Parts: sequence; C-alpha cells; structure tokens
Amino acid sequence: MGVPRSRGATDELGPDEDSGGAPPGCSGDPGVPGEEAIPGAPPDGSELLAALLDGMDAALCAFDAAGTVTHWNREAERVLGWSADEAVGRSGFAGWAVRRADADEVRARLMSAMDAPGRQVHEFALLRKDGGRVLVRTQSAGVRGADGKPAGVYCAFSEVHAQIDLERAIALSEALLEDASWGVVLVDVDLRPTVVNAHAARALGGNRTALLGRPLGELVVQGVEELEAALHHVLADGAPSAPAELWVTLRTAEGERRRCWRSGFLRLASPLTEEPVPLGVGWLFQDVTAARLAEQEADRLRFRTSQLHRAARTASECEDPMEAATSLLDFALAGFADHVLVDLVAGERLVRTAATPFDAPGPCLLVAGGSIPARYAPGHPALQSVERTGTVRTSAGAGAAVSPAWAVERRWPRDAAHALCAVLRSRGRTLGVLTFLRAANRAAFERSDAAYAETVAARVAGAVDLAQVTSGAADGP
Repeated sequence: MGVPRSRGATDELGPDEDSGGAPPGCSGDPGVPGEEAIPGAPPDGSELLAALLDGMDAALCAFDAAGTVTHWNREAERVLGWSADEAVGRSGFAGWAVRRADADEVRARLMSAMDAPGRQVHEFALLRKDGGRVLVRTQSAGVRGADGKPAGVYCAFSEVHAQIDLERAIALSEALLEDASWGVVLVDVDLRPTVVNAHAARALGGNRTALLGRPLGELVVQGVEELEAALHHVLADGAPSAPAELWVTLRTAEGERRRCWRSGFLRLASPLTEEPVPLGVGWLFQDVTAARLAEQEADRLRFRTSQLHRAARTASECEDPMEAATSLLDFALAGFADHVLVDLVAGERLVRTAATPFDAPGPCLLVAGGSIPARYAPGHPALQSVERTGTVRTSAGAGAAVSPAWAVERRWPRDAAHALCAVLRSRGRTLGVLTFLRAANRAAFERSDAAYAETVAARVAGAVDLAQVTSGAADGP
C-alpha cells in the first residue's frame, strides 16, 4: 500500500498519533527526516493495518463520510488496475472506476450502507484502468467513529465470475457429501475417514457418524491392504490417471459381503499455503459388483462352451468309447474342478471305473486292472445322486479349517472340500454317477456349475453306453 493508504489507516484509528506504540517524541514513521526508528520496536497501527489489508484475498476499499476513498489494497489494484496512489483521495468512483452515467447510482447504493444495519450486497460494472469493464459483486457495511456516529463505508468486492466459481465449488462439495449417487469418503493422512456421504455409509454398512475415525480394517475384512496401498500412493505421488477396481469383503450385521468398487482418488492439499500440505485423500467409488459378476459369468460360459466344443471334436476321433469319455472329462476339468471320479452301476453296487490321481493333478484315466467296488457308506452323495436320478452338491466348508477327515470318510482325495455328483443317464437307464471335486481354496459348486456338470454327464453317459453296447456285442455269439 502507498503512503496515502497508511495515512488514512492512521486517521481511522483515532486522534492519538502514537497509538501504534511509538515512544513519545517519535512519530514511528521511518520516512520522517531527523528521526531514527528504534530497532525492534513494534510497527505502528498504520503499518499493521496496511499489512493486513494487503494480505487479504478480497479486494477492499473504504470511503469516509463524504465519499472520499481512504483505503485501497493490492487485490483491488489487481482487479481494476488502479494503484493505491491513484485511488486514495478521489471522490467516489465517478470518472475513473465507473462510467459517469452510472456514478451517482453506484455512489448512492454504496454510501447507503453507512446508515443501514448489517451488510449490503450489490453488483456493479466497474471500469479497469485499461478501459475494460468488469462485473463485480460487492459487500459493503458502515463504519462507526469513536462517538458512535457514521464515519464511512468499507467495501469488499470480487469479480462476479470468481465469486460464482467459489459458490459452485462449495455447492459441488456439499452435493457430493450429501446426496451423490456414488460413495464419497474423505480420509486423513492416517487413512481414517473424516467425512462420509450417505451413499458411502450405506455401502460400508454403517451410519455416517459411526464410521468417522475408525480404521479401514474394521470395516473391510479382505482387500483392505490393496485399498490402503492405493491411498498411500495417492498421498505420496498424487492421483492415478485412471479409476481402479477393488474387490473387498465387508463385515456387516448380515454377515460378510464381497463387493467390487470402481474407485477414483484425489489428493487433497491446503489452498492456504504456498507449499502443498496434504490434508488427506478424497475417495470416490461406485459399486459395480453386479456388472462384474455378469461379465465373469459370461466369460465362464464362453470358456466352457469352447471346452465342450473341443472335447466333442477330440472324442469323435477316439476309437474306444471309454477313451472318448475320459477325453471329455479332461476338457471339462479345466478351470472347473480338481478331481473327477467315474463310478458305474454294477448290479446293486457302484464300481470305480475311471478317475484322476488322488495325490496330484493329472488326466482322467481308466482304473488299471479293471473296475473295483466303491465302498460308499449309506447316504453317500454319489448314492443319493443315483437314487434321486439327479444332481447332488455338498461341501465341507472353506479355508484352512477344513479337515481332511471329511473327504477320507467319503472315499475322496484328502484335499477335497466341495463335491458335485451328477448321474449318468442314457436311453432311460442310470449307468452310474460322475463326481467332481474341488479343494478348500476354491469356491463351492453353484447352480450354474450343476448345469454344466449335467451337460458333461450327458455326453459321458452317451460314450459309456456306447462302450457297454460295443462290449456286449463283442461278448455275444
């Protein structure tokens, strides 16, 4: 600020020339000849006021009771181009900062704030020093003197587009944090939620207040490591260039739920510092679980259809029908199960005819030395499948807690934890049962898996029926 502004600031402080803290006999103004500034002495009131005004982000000017400009800060100079030396001391804005045709109206509206309570908001078209016009929004209020009487008006103003941008930013943040159609979570540098909108609270299975300040590990059972790694990366290196999809398992009152969230991240920094100081991370996400599961199911169906096509072509080249059956099962096992067993009906019993190795992955092979009886206890899933002429699914559970005894009791490989038994039917007869087995580290068989197993069983049953017919014809007269 220039000298006129400092002088005006001193006038507003009161009649005491030494109110800024200068010792008696010294004006405190280092520019006065013949007087020395005292080292270490605090600035006087005019210097302090000048520093405060120049440090403001808003443009500010002030008028005395007669309408003369008394203060003009640097932001006002930036907006309009007029320096403090050019502005302070002028009577109103007429002829320099506003068109003469509008000067009386602008002056009347500004000075009316001197006698009105509170602040008044107006919009004016002001003139820049280069002749251009700029639309500003002003907030003006009256200034009272020491005797309580109106002494002038101060006016803070900013360009309308800047004010609108600010209002839009505030409106956007409020909308995001209230009723957005995707989740918004603000986390601090310790990765604890500080703000959670309604959508995110529902997705995380809690209310907006209860989720604040809690570690993410209390909300996310699986996938929290990937989520925290993404947040740490944003804090250190900034936001990624594209959204990321994270699979997480949530702990809710209804149990654990597995969800897929398409997530975007923004690093938050304080706008009040020259160097960016991280305030945390803004995390925006949408639940895309249904879409991803549908895509996975479509991919799975395409793969299985391709496997069945390849299996049919391979089986058609086999001279031995039982070799064709085992070839079909080798193709069916890919990505579907870890083991497969073929038990055929022989009188009142089931006999093991083909199987994959029990101790290691391998192809489905015919039992060496001929078929042997399967020692299944009553109620065994394979026996149930034959009795019901349908498909039976069973499971011991999942994870490391599954005991090998469950599989051993059922005469299955020790690592088996999930089973699916599909009956072999051809020409209205039950020929046996096909058993697919999965280890504990895989998911249990689902309804869609049962449909695929039944398709495979129908093709295997045709090959087995052909083998039995061929064998019977060979044994005949």
